[in-house]
Amino acid sequence: MADSSASFAPSTTNHPQPELVEKRDPEELFIHSVEYKLPEGGREAWLTMAGAWMVQFCTYINAFGVYQDYYTREFLINRTAADIGWIGSFQLAIQYALGVFVGRAFDAGYFHYMMAIGSTLYVLCIFLLSLTQQGQFYQVFLAQAVGMGVFPALMFLPSFTIVSHHFNRRRALAMGIVTSGAACGGVIFPIMLNQLGKHTEFKTGIRVSGAIIGAMLLFANMTMKTRSAPKQPKTDESVDQLMTYSKSIVTDLGYLASLAAAFFTSLGLFYPFFYLQLYAVTNGVDEQLAFYLLTLLNGGSIFGRLVNNSLAPRIGSFNLVFASLYACALLIFVMLEIKTFAGLAVFAVLYGFTSGAYASLMPANFVGFSNHPGEYAVRLAIAFSVVAPAILTGNPISGALLGPTGHLTWERPIIYNGVRGFWLLIIFDFAH
Repeated sequence: MADSSASFAPSTTNHPQPELVEKRDPEELFIHSVEYKLPEGGREAWLTMAGAWMVQFCTYINAFGVYQDYYTREFLINRTAADIGWIGSFQLAIQYALGVFVGRAFDAGYFHYMMAIGSTLYVLCIFLLSLTQQGQFYQVFLAQAVGMGVFPALMFLPSFTIVSHHFNRRRALAMGIVTSGAACGGVIFPIMLNQLGKHTEFKTGIRVSGAIIGAMLLFANMTMKTRSAPKQPKTDESVDQLMTYSKSIVTDLGYLASLAAAFFTSLGLFYPFFYLQLYAVTNGVDEQLAFYLLTLLNGGSIFGRLVNNSLAPRIGSFNLVFASLYACALLIFVMLEIKTFAGLAVFAVLYGFTSGAYASLMPANFVGFSNHPGEYAVRLAIAFSVVAPAILTGNPISGALLGPTGHLTWERPIIYNGVRGFWLLIIFDFAH
């Protein structure tokens, strides 16, 4: 269902075509012989970006801190914080782990099929979550971790990659705007879930969120368009191109070092997003105020994504990412001494801003290593698959260090995540 009417095409005006000599290196010949024209704007491009933004908004994994708090203190009190942590970490990790398969399907022209199937079954699983019974961990895990993880995975990577089909020079800014959708969802959904849970039932909030997500995904499916080149039969030339892609990726030391840095970053970057609300409540912050911390955290992330992506062309993406990771590690240590709502509110805004810079710039960084548009989805898919195990284990590790419900020890996960944050800077500096 890929729209093949608009496609990448060789430039024939204003740019002289290179003279192709048969004895030139095949890799160099392939990478530099064709120029691709991207619109950098226009109605179709902006509508596609709006639809991709809505997909990111609807993943609403940034609101899992509300679930972590609710499950730990009320709904799943028979399970430890580490057990509950597996729900959120699996839900997020599976979206990255399936990246290779989703990327291949995207390149094969199945973008609209994946969007339609993923949207429908994702909304269904949200409503199934609202039917789970208290204390039944397996029901929650199947509906939320598996269902609400697998089906958004069909939309998550494609919503990033589709932006690269419309923007090149403005790619970092466009991706930053798209990724801000996840942060906006993290602002809206915590307030809605907490307020509806306070006045009616928490399950009612889940159903309302399902209805909103269904409407937004319908709009996204109607607006996003792909500019993939028409599918060609597999030939010796296309096989050579695939080998060229593979060779350029596995020999790219900067890209490989960035993958390693992203892995260690993902072990703890989401720690405040999952545990900040619970941390506040257990340290005496009023429950009616504590849930606003996730809103402030994600609100700061919105500005972090937009501001840093606008600065990236002048300062450099890697410089901004390095600075943001340094600030994140420092803030984690500072968190250890903060016990009041005012202090935690400042922490939430600052951590959201700095972590948002990383979340929005790294996809563009990985794509930026590409020598050819055909590598976009492949490089992103590999990166997402590499960080998936770290995302899967990071939250439960923090939960295990935290200890059993009723005897939570916050010093251990905070020190662990702070040390990890400073250590990974060495790897990232090498990648730089």
